[in-house]
Amino acid sequence: MTDCLLLDVDGTLVDTNYLHTVAWHRAFLRFDLVVPDWRIHRAIGMGGDQLVRSLVGERVDEEAGSEIREAWADEYRPLIEYVRALPGAHRLLGAAAAQGFTVVLASSGPAEHVEHYIDLLDAWEVAAAWTTAQDVEATKPEPELLQVALDKVDVDRAVVVGDSVWDCEAAGRIGLPSVGVLTGGTSGPELTQSGAHAVYEKLDDLREDLADLPFALV
Repeated sequence: MTDCLLLDVDGTLVDTNYLHTVAWHRAFLRFDLVVPDWRIHRAIGMGGDQLVRSLVGERVDEEAGSEIREAWADEYRPLIEYVRALPGAHRLLGAAAAQGFTVVLASSGPAEHVEHYIDLLDAWEVAAAWTTAQDVEATKPEPELLQVALDKVDVDRAVVVGDSVWDCEAAGRIGLPSVGVLTGGTSGPELTQSGAHAVYEKLDDLREDLADLPFALV
């Protein structure tokens, strides 16, 4: 059987969550919306289509959501140069591919961001497929992104790896097991309560347990 490691990117493989928090904070301020950073951070992992509505409400999203998302893109642009691959990320991807797993990167980020992260991870030859914002209409916690990612490869079983409760919830909605990592700043108990079968502090710890991950039929 062919097993697929379906990995979130932001906060899981590259250290972006707090930079995204800053960018969203600044974007909201452009519209005189003061959203505490702790609330923004807890929403990171949702796509922008979900995040704005979640943080400032349906009415604001309908009236100014598109402009707020454009402001986020503008604010994040100068911050992306500070993004680095998380420790162990390249080793994890390389080990997974070497052990015969199909590696798929599931992101709803803009294509230029995802391509930049693949460069940082040196993963062009490792990843069998990846997704971007252009591939989906509804982002996590909706499961569409994961299903689209799976449709890009021919595999029998899969497990989702992510850093946020939204990754775990999205996986659960299509019957896939998930594994959580602490790299994005979400606590282990929160990930477990959202459905994660196991939680790892470090990506190198996850790499050592690849053979024991809870793959399920897709």
